[in-house]
Amino acid sequence: MKNLEKKQYFNLETSLKLIIWLLGISVFLVLLLIVQYTGIFNFKGKKVVEDVKTKPYKKEKTVWKLISMDAVVHEKDPNLVKYGRELIANTAYYLGPNGKVSQQTNGMNCQNCHLEAGSKVWGNNYGAVAATYPKFRERSGSKESIIKRINDCIERSLNGKNLDSSSREMRAIVSYIKFVGQCVPKDSIPEGTGIWKLKFMNRAADPAKGQITYEQKCVSCHGQNGEGVKNPDRITYTYPPLWGQHSYNVGAGLFRLSRLAGYIKTNMPFGATYETPQLSDEEAWDIAAYVNSRPRPTKDLSKDWPKISGKPVDHPFGPYADAFSEEQHKFGPFKPIDDFKKAAKKKKDLEEKIQKSK
Repeated sequence: MKNLEKKQYFNLETSLKLIIWLLGISVFLVLLLIVQYTGIFNFKGKKVVEDVKTKPYKKEKTVWKLISMDAVVHEKDPNLVKYGRELIANTAYYLGPNGKVSQQTNGMNCQNCHLEAGSKVWGNNYGAVAATYPKFRERSGSKESIIKRINDCIERSLNGKNLDSSSREMRAIVSYIKFVGQCVPKDSIPEGTGIWKLKFMNRAADPAKGQITYEQKCVSCHGQNGEGVKNPDRITYTYPPLWGQHSYNVGAGLFRLSRLAGYIKTNMPFGATYETPQLSDEEAWDIAAYVNSRPRPTKDLSKDWPKISGKPVDHPFGPYADAFSEEQHKFGPFKPIDDFKKAAKKKKDLEEKIQKSK
């Protein structure tokens, strides 16, 4: 009898210990969830909501910096370089609809897209242009010079007509671009040059969501109807039009969603930089989708991308070397398309390697 009582006592004691242990684990898990979702012990002092707007670039890395314009005195023709910079900053004054030199662009300035005369870090700057051109480009299917690249911008982003390659204006712009990139080693692309590459989302970019954010954060500069704001001279734009007849056409680089979204992320709204972004990645993608869904000038693109397999994942016009729709190529999600392209390239490279080994 005593042994039975002792055994029952032992079982009761064991059960109580198990219950206490399970309750302790439950309380610990509840506390862990509270900490996770409230950020109550966030020692960095940042709110969880700010996580979506974290700096896109690690501060400890070195980015490209523009050479001082004071160094222009060492150039063969300093005045030509200075004129080139002036043409980038105030293109419409010289080449716009009422330009003093000629009338062949839509009224925007080159620096409306290439910020601070092509000198701003991740502001679509010219830092790596001289170092990487001439180069082969899939879009034209040919090796292009800096002159060809400049005229592409004039035809597409400024919806205009080519500059004569021997004109003083073309020579000035080329001189300035070479001056800007003179410290960059040949065939290198330093951090901070061009446009920030934004990570793909798991969903398609949403023009409807983008419109809401645009109306909250972009209207004050670019207008309710994307018309932009002109300077007092009524010739050049302080803030460029984002759609409509005076904006870039469908052949422009920024008509590709990844390019526009990356550009927006590190530069918009006014005051934003790659170190102090003001938009989340999703906001940048959605605003880009809204802007590029609006009407704008067209362009004959029939000669672009002679090899359709070379089209980027976000080229918005077919035909394609894959089965994804034109809608998905325009708005995403882009990762499935990117994965397909990478797999196709890997397969092609393997086949070529096998062929060479025979």
